[in-house]
Amino acid sequence: MEGGAAVKGGKGENGEKKEKPSRGRRARRRGDLLSNTLLLGPYGVLFLFFVAAPIAVAIILSFTYFNMVNPPEWNGLANYIQALTQDDVLMRNVLPNMMVFSVVVGAGGFVLQFLLAWSLAQISRWPRTILALIFYSPSMTAGVTLSVVWKVVFAGDEYGYLNNFLLTLGLIDTPIQWLVSPDYILPIMIVASLWSSMGVGFLSMLAGVLNGDSEIYEAGYIDGIRNRFQEIVYITLPSMKPQMLFGAVMAIVNAFSAGQIGVDLTGSNPTPQYAGQTMVSHITDEGFLQYNMGYAAALSVLLLLLILLVSQLANKFFAERD
Repeated sequence: MEGGAAVKGGKGENGEKKEKPSRGRRARRRGDLLSNTLLLGPYGVLFLFFVAAPIAVAIILSFTYFNMVNPPEWNGLANYIQALTQDDVLMRNVLPNMMVFSVVVGAGGFVLQFLLAWSLAQISRWPRTILALIFYSPSMTAGVTLSVVWKVVFAGDEYGYLNNFLLTLGLIDTPIQWLVSPDYILPIMIVASLWSSMGVGFLSMLAGVLNGDSEIYEAGYIDGIRNRFQEIVYITLPSMKPQMLFGAVMAIVNAFSAGQIGVDLTGSNPTPQYAGQTMVSHITDEGFLQYNMGYAAALSVLLLLLILLVSQLANKFFAERD
């Protein structure tokens, strides 16, 4: 045996004598453990300090009254009871806005990502690469920079691009205050968010479509597939479930954690008549503007639980089954 003869040990389940690992094998195991620890150590430290610790602190603070001046005071479930029974802004404005925003930007953006990825996969390499970069680049733009671009488009004077275009066509007589009117704030947020939703989920779907096995498509057409729609339903989607799951989770997280763009566009928090108020902006308002950090922590925990719930539903739908 490598590293010397094995040392005999105790008896196994069948009465046979078990042999202890040789010195060489034990040394390899220690080396593997050390190398794995060194490789995973930096990630583990970053995860502990920047993910696990903040979540733990938020959970603890959610059971306290903390105004950022005095030390936290334990108040049990009072913050959660207030959120579910007493917060009129949360129930009347924030949750409906968040549901509409998350469905359109999350689910709609997810479908749009797949359709765009599938369409780009049908063209040649260099045009596909250039177009993919063009569609992906807005997702790398910071929220403030993104809001600046859309502020110019939806400016409320005659020099705003959209107002100028409508005035030139004679469709309106006076400029529309797009970013002040409660009727337009949420749709503008949705348009701006969809424009920047082609992120890593879009790239993963594009990779999944491009890496499909051509033999499976050939076998499918032999078995009776007659058009592209059947090809997508019966071959493309089942063969790229891991990419679809990743894209779905990313779309869910981005949709529920977005919303600051409404504050950036309107320049106020809360937004006019709470028309663009989402969970994130409501948490910011409660925690950093009203100094009710304990209640803001409770809202953050509720948002985290909602994201986990929807992510689990996506996992059940797209996860591979043996």
